[in-house]
Amino acid sequence: MTLLRSISGASHRSLLLRALGRRHLASAPAPATAQTEEYKRRNYANNVTEYNGVVNSITAQRRFSFLLRDVYDDMSLDGVQPDRDTFHSLILGSMKGARLQDAFYFTEQMKSMGLVPDVNSYNMLISVCGKCKNSEQAIQILEEMKKYKVKPMVQTYMCLLNACAAAGRLDQVYAIVRDMTAAGLGLNKFCYAGLITALRNKTPLPDDYAAKIIEFVERSKEWSSVEASSETAQNVMTGVTEEELYNMPTAEYVNRRGFLNRPLTVYHVAFHACADLRNVEVMEALSDMLKKDGKYPDTYIVIQTMRCYLNCGHIDRGVQTLEEYLKSGRPPVPELYTILAEGAMIGYTPKGMQIAQKALEDMNSRNFYLLPRQGTDLLLAAAGEKTGGYTTANYIWDLMQARKVTPQLPAVEAYYNGLKEREIPADDPRLVLVKRTYENLSSRFRGRRPN
Repeated sequence: MTLLRSISGASHRSLLLRALGRRHLASAPAPATAQTEEYKRRNYANNVTEYNGVVNSITAQRRFSFLLRDVYDDMSLDGVQPDRDTFHSLILGSMKGARLQDAFYFTEQMKSMGLVPDVNSYNMLISVCGKCKNSEQAIQILEEMKKYKVKPMVQTYMCLLNACAAAGRLDQVYAIVRDMTAAGLGLNKFCYAGLITALRNKTPLPDDYAAKIIEFVERSKEWSSVEASSETAQNVMTGVTEEELYNMPTAEYVNRRGFLNRPLTVYHVAFHACADLRNVEVMEALSDMLKKDGKYPDTYIVIQTMRCYLNCGHIDRGVQTLEEYLKSGRPPVPELYTILAEGAMIGYTPKGMQIAQKALEDMNSRNFYLLPRQGTDLLLAAAGEKTGGYTTANYIWDLMQARKVTPQLPAVEAYYNGLKEREIPADDPRLVLVKRTYENLSSRFRGRRPN
């Protein structure tokens, strides 16, 4: 109740979450006057403009969960007719939250009211298909656009290319590139990034993937006039960057000051692919190319370099990369320490666990703190330790508890199971707290509908 009241910005009103019951005020046996007063007390929006504001606030705060559907259902209960802006905002929120079913539900509702989605709405639908690795659906959306005579734009093909790339559909990506080239559109950095992503996700991995990654990075330097940003005014107004629309791995860092050098997008995707594929040779070749181009690795590239070394078991090289970064005088960021900690825990060697804990201690000494997702990922990784004193997992749990942050259910469950496997008294305060947290999260989330 407090959550949605803060989101809507109406301190004198509140919204009941679906879990607490819906607002069936019309069926209440109370007198009409009492119903009216109760409605005013519990309602949080009275017209389409206010509802649109609530949807935009939920999206801006990235609190998607089930709230967008709740708001839409409340509009229906209140008899408020959604407009085109309402549906655009709902589809935008569904895209940002990677909620595929919700995105298509809102689109169907939109069409049932006689409103044909515009090209920006279709772009977001294709984008969410990419987030969910559903390339077939993305291709069908392009066909639907032709049916409704909605003219695709360059951005549409870019979304489709990267949606197919996310699913590893390399043949389809090549076909889209050929069509774009035949139409005289040229290829920009996001096209080459998509080609590298398709290589990385292709199953089985092509034999020549390493040479192809190097080739695409080289060819990406031949950007044409088409390289000018294709961001539309509507995307800018709604806070959608091209990196987010095309599902680049850098999307969440775009607005981090000093974190990314955006012209290096193709390098970002290539380094990220090398880290995932555990290919140190290609990663180091890319580093040499970057130096020859007279450019320096930004923070994101440094992090991917660390990931690559750590994923390959080269813990010392990962530590060395961090130390060189810190000596360069550039400002440290918490991700440097969390990446080192998570990578050092691979294999759960005594040395690796010590390095992981020291990285977290150094991070804490700099007054950095773990975000909920970071803490969840680290706790889930640390909870897999079968031997040793479980000190790293305990330290991560304590860091999160100190800030009153609760990890997500999978991490809490893994940590709880790890504690039970050790000789800990049943009344141990830590075990009791973790058990209570696990039971609370299980009761809240295990029965929810999947999206």
